Amino acid sequence: MIRFREVSKWYGSHAALRALSFAVEPGEVVAVVGPNGSGKTTSLKAAAGLLRPTSGEVLLGKESLPAHLPGSRRTISFLPQRVTFPGALTGAEVVDFYGQLRSVPPGRGREVLKLAALNGASGRMVSTYSGGMVQRLGLAVAALPEAEVLLLDEPTASLDAPGIQAMRRLIAAARGKGSAVLFTSHQLEDVQQLADRVVILVEGRLAAELSRPELETRLALGGMLRLELDRCPPEVLAGVSTLATAPEWDGRFLTVRGSPEERARVVEAVGGAGIALRALSSTEGGLEALYRELGVAP
Repeated sequence: MIRFREVSKWYGSHAALRALSFAVEPGEVVAVVGPNGSGKTTSLKAAAGLLRPTSGEVLLGKESLPAHLPGSRRTISFLPQRVTFPGALTGAEVVDFYGQLRSVPPGRGREVLKLAALNGASGRMVSTYSGGMVQRLGLAVAALPEAEVLLLDEPTASLDAPGIQAMRRLIAAARGKGSAVLFTSHQLEDVQQLADRVVILVEGRLAAELSRPELETRLALGGMLRLELDRCPPEVLAGVSTLATAPEWDGRFLTVRGSPEERARVVEAVGGAGIALRALSSTEGGLEALYRELGVAP
């Protein structure tokens, strides 16, 4: 379990987090998304006990221990946004070192190297690894303990295709074992495939908290259609208003927002009214569109 209770973090006059409250239950995967500077990494560092909130608290695990206490760190496994390991060690030696620190059973190292698609490179020195391989090694280290809490900060940022698959296997395995998983991402595909819920941060505040179906609906409705027309009589504009959200006509372009089905009906309605269509463009909704809907530039 991960529980944020009115967590604020101030750096002088700048607030990185403002009264943030949400929870991740055992066996649940929650993604934290938001524009740059919205507080995503700060929230994960607070959960990992790497910084103390100015006010509020983060509670972890079955015993609801405050994250800043040393004992709570035994309940977590944390993968930072960028990882580094000694280049003179092999991948197997790195995993063995961290395995001893976390007191994992013998043989677990081989399992996580295979999980991270590194079993074929485990005997090579880390200095010979690509950036994606180093990040995969970080995934292997994060997977070593069967932790109650798994924290991943932008886990796919530097990953190659095998690494992305490894990250998804890691999250699926953690969910299956009942861990509470919290990760940050800018990648919509990761969020849609992995998260049970999405927490959207804006300027350190909780702007929205959506289930996966709710996110899909909001994204679909965020699509935009732009039609260049020679005219748009009031009766046609009124008809379009019944088909899509808040159409706008500026004398040249008709712009509407809505699902793909709603946008298609608008095109049919305009054509059925005998209005000449000069040009058409359509864009699907994404996280940036959702941020704009929430009143924040991406």
